[in-house]
Amino acid sequence: MIGGRFVAAAGGATFDAINPATNQLLARVAACTSEDVDRAVASARQAFEQGPWARMAPTERKRVMLRLAELMLAHREELALLESLNMGKPVLDAYNIDVPGAAQVFAWYGESLDKLYDQVAPTAANAVATITREPIGVVAAVVPWNFPLDMAAWKLAPALAAGNSVVLKPAEQSPLSALRLAELALEAGIPEGVLNVVPGLGEIAGKALGLHPDVDCLVFTGSTQVGKYFMQYSAQSNLKQVWLECGGKSPNLVFDDCKDLDLAAEKAAFGIFFNQGEVCSANSRLYVQRSIHDAFIERLIAKARDWLPGNPLDPASRAGAIVDAQQTSQIMAAIGRAQEEGALLVAGGRQLSFNGSSNFIEPTIFTHVDPQSSLSREEVFGPVVAVTAFDTEEEAIRLANDSVYGLAASVWSDDLNRVHRVARQLRVGSVSVNTVDALDVVAPFGGYKQSGFGRDLSLHAFDKYTQLKTTWIQLR
Repeated sequence: MIGGRFVAAAGGATFDAINPATNQLLARVAACTSEDVDRAVASARQAFEQGPWARMAPTERKRVMLRLAELMLAHREELALLESLNMGKPVLDAYNIDVPGAAQVFAWYGESLDKLYDQVAPTAANAVATITREPIGVVAAVVPWNFPLDMAAWKLAPALAAGNSVVLKPAEQSPLSALRLAELALEAGIPEGVLNVVPGLGEIAGKALGLHPDVDCLVFTGSTQVGKYFMQYSAQSNLKQVWLECGGKSPNLVFDDCKDLDLAAEKAAFGIFFNQGEVCSANSRLYVQRSIHDAFIERLIAKARDWLPGNPLDPASRAGAIVDAQQTSQIMAAIGRAQEEGALLVAGGRQLSFNGSSNFIEPTIFTHVDPQSSLSREEVFGPVVAVTAFDTEEEAIRLANDSVYGLAASVWSDDLNRVHRVARQLRVGSVSVNTVDALDVVAPFGGYKQSGFGRDLSLHAFDKYTQLKTTWIQLR
């Protein structure tokens, strides 16, 4: 989608969009190159400079954003089906969580954009200094395959609400919903060229966006390794702003003063097995106080049985297919390494096959995991949890913080003093207490350390897509 029209890639190349649950071909999608990225960025720049969107009255931009949210809900079944077929997630999750969640993000930022006020600095009486917030220009958004529509919404909604033009590169594993979203954006009234979509391989189309001299800001959700590439691309090109939400290895701390172990086990299972474990903030490190360890693991194993994978289009399936064969192979390799390193496999661990596809993995639980092992330190991005026992609060905090990542954490305790004490010491961007992965558009989301910087969601996201201008008027 360039300049408001679907076009072929400049070289005519395509790549296959595959249903990971069946390994069947869904579509052939344009494989964009640097030439296509040049066209998309030029289209975005022209739209921004001419100003049909950037200079549109905030109330009118709000109307368009709200209309887009309405259209997404009107096409809820179609968008959910695209998400499920292209990425492998259960269609009911896409229908009940992803699509309405993405629509809510567009609506929320639409409602927010005409309620942001500029400032007047406290100067002497003979001067007036205004501080105004302006759109940054052309934004490149590179999003992952695990939540294709939601991650696109997290980037696009605040960027568009602020008045920018955007070039979106969806992950090559799951581009279909992004292309449909661009159509709906045009129908809602977003001018041609303001939102462009360039599907393609990360090392080609993504790199071209990272190096492009006319991109003012690049936002990315994905692996830490690729995030580091984008930092390098910025330094090699025009020093564009780069905002990263990268990998995670989120700890889940269960203390022995947690009275409802059944709920803690249920949420622990959800925190690692939801979306097949393909979640950046998944609670993949589980630390349980030794006095309740065995009782808790017994409950967790029972809860894991609720997350056996199945046909993503079957409403009874709580887990679906892993996104592709490569990711499946990487997860199975991590399971094999964990066994070699001495971790005890107490549930799952097998690769399953349905309908001609082997991209299914049982919910997998390892106990007695060495905190220095690969399973404790490396992001698996699959339905695999590493369980380690601890004795004291100080040990739990030390284990939780002993990671290059710092995206999220969960704490289970009925001691209010402990909850506050522990949460303050965890070096992560979000702490969920007596729940897991608490998330809402009203609260910022992002990480510490090598999980990246900058925040998605909330009003704080506008900081990434705007720049401040001081205008000093000397009075006579």
